[in-house]
Amino acid sequence: MNGNRFGRLFQVTTYGESHGPSMGCTVSGCPAGLELSEDDIQRELDRRKPGQSKITTSRGEPDAVSIESGIQDGYTTGTPIGLSIENKDARSGKYEPFITAPRPSHGDFTYSAKFGTRNWGGGGRSSARETVNWVAAGAIAKKLLSREGVEIAAHVCQIGDVEAPAVSFERIQDHADDTDVRCADPDTAEKMQDLIEAYQREGDSIGGGIYFEARGVPVGLGAPRFDSLSARLGQAMMAVPAATAFEFGLGREAREYAGTERNDEWEFDADGNPQPAENDHGGIQGGISSGEPIYGEVTLHAPTSIPSEQQTVDWETGEVIEDAQVIGRHDPVLPPRGVPVVEAMLALTLVDFMLLAGRINPDRVDDRPGEYDTEYHPSNPRNESN
Repeated sequence: MNGNRFGRLFQVTTYGESHGPSMGCTVSGCPAGLELSEDDIQRELDRRKPGQSKITTSRGEPDAVSIESGIQDGYTTGTPIGLSIENKDARSGKYEPFITAPRPSHGDFTYSAKFGTRNWGGGGRSSARETVNWVAAGAIAKKLLSREGVEIAAHVCQIGDVEAPAVSFERIQDHADDTDVRCADPDTAEKMQDLIEAYQREGDSIGGGIYFEARGVPVGLGAPRFDSLSARLGQAMMAVPAATAFEFGLGREAREYAGTERNDEWEFDADGNPQPAENDHGGIQGGISSGEPIYGEVTLHAPTSIPSEQQTVDWETGEVIEDAQVIGRHDPVLPPRGVPVVEAMLALTLVDFMLLAGRINPDRVDDRPGEYDTEYHPSNPRNESN
């Protein structure tokens, strides 16, 4: 099975199945000298983990991360960083009815058709549980980006037909996590919560959208044509489980704009440099970052694991099953836990481009090649005792 690696210089290779012993990933390409602890990663994982509220799955996973390699005395060494997260609360029995009778709109049939077998517990490799790896790696990317003045934030902007008004970047940063829904507008969050619970009571689920934004991104990231920033960002966001649409800037609304309306005219900034008068282009022009904030949205469809009766077929018995029920512990909506996943994929994409563009030294964060007596180099304990 291919497709388990993301990135060119900052590479993330993941492993694990939903009900296997553990999830994990290897992060290659992180420069040496970055101060990093398990707590730095755990903070992000806690935002994604299950069991946070009554509108998330009740699966009791602590998602405790263990750093297995790549760290010495609290600093990265430049070697691959191994991260491991154990699965503690897997219950596969409820998935037995679907071993040869694929659940509607899941990856059950396509995985079996492609490989001739599959890990069926909890959806195996196709489960969104695999995104725990992305968030862990994204925490490292976020910390690297913050050193360069790049900030990232996201929040739930829509659930069903309930849509949030425009919210400032600062409010998203400070208040997205204030509610279970992770919408930075409290009034809209309350309406979203009511809508989600209504679908949940009916044994159904509902989709929604996540708004993301990055500030402090320098000019010049991206390499047209197929390595354009927008193309790579689209790949990252469309890899998110349940993603059905990605857009940046005006997105789909751009088809309703005339050129005179959409075009961002140029002006000089306070230092005499050209800058766009507006930012309808979402921080990307010609596939390259313009220095303006990068923003957009990701649409996630309704969760496919629902307790309502649906029809499937058992290819082993030839039976048509009209009352199949996916009984288990599942989210009635995905965007609230998807916020840290979207932030992680944005961070991983940007840090990779920062390395490719030479904005970050790929060997060491202090950008002092040849210097060996650094503040993050380990000391000889024998010297300290003298």
